[in-house]
Amino acid sequence: METYIINLLVLISINAILAVTLNFILGYAGIFSIAHALFFGVGAYAATFAAMKLGLDFTGATAFGMLLAALISLALALPALRVRGEYFVAASLGLQMLAITVFTEWKSVTGGIGGLTNIPPARIFGFTLTQPEHYLVLSLACLLAIILIIRALVRSSFGRSLKALRDDEAAASAFGKNVSVIKTSAVVLSSALAAVAGSLYASYLSFINVESFVLETSIQLMAMVIIGGTATLFGPVVGAVLIILLPAGLSYIPHLPATEIGSIQQIIYGLAMVLLMIFRPGGLWGFQENPKAHA
Repeated sequence: METYIINLLVLISINAILAVTLNFILGYAGIFSIAHALFFGVGAYAATFAAMKLGLDFTGATAFGMLLAALISLALALPALRVRGEYFVAASLGLQMLAITVFTEWKSVTGGIGGLTNIPPARIFGFTLTQPEHYLVLSLACLLAIILIIRALVRSSFGRSLKALRDDEAAASAFGKNVSVIKTSAVVLSSALAAVAGSLYASYLSFINVESFVLETSIQLMAMVIIGGTATLFGPVVGAVLIILLPAGLSYIPHLPATEIGSIQQIIYGLAMVLLMIFRPGGLWGFQENPKAHA
């Protein structure tokens, strides 16, 4: 039971990193991207390649993944940020579907549908992580570091510029804000930080395949952000906790077939998002961090 709980906590931490980094562009910049799973996958595959082929430790492999994710994010940011709203959503959807094809077909690097196995455990400063509790400490440390980074960015002049673009892009541009540069920087930062989760995920499970980085993953991450609370630091963490624990909770319901848990889970996600949009648009945590905004 203890190992099971630790495993849940590690997965919650990894998903919380993804939700927090998605919230950086969704909540603070108003950029609706459904390609976040792409950068999760890039971080996982790139870090695995760096560890297995280049012999890098966790820090070096993660940095390699972050760099590659940042570069690939430019393929989305530079052309797509010239458009707004639903057009950007469509552009991110196209990139996500392209990524799934690449992950599936580039078998020499990604292993295709079969994925990559025997991924070496993380090494940090000569210490090899071999126990689940080691990964729990590492994942929580990464989550805390990323929350602090985003907190600093949000409270800086860059963060204020992001919020200005979110609220009224035309007005921000009229006041001299370089809209393209600010949006591109936000997407690149978000994507690079999301790659950290990919590196953690690959080294922890010692196995990855394309099924973890599909469109459904991006939608699930967006649900975490919306349910927890957009434009809040800890709302996405709350959303990640609820959504990761939901399948575990459903499995304890008597006489519920295991094959139906996924479908019921999707129904609950959708219903929760609809109800929150109607009755609590700030999310579950939104009232805690922004009480005046909902007065």
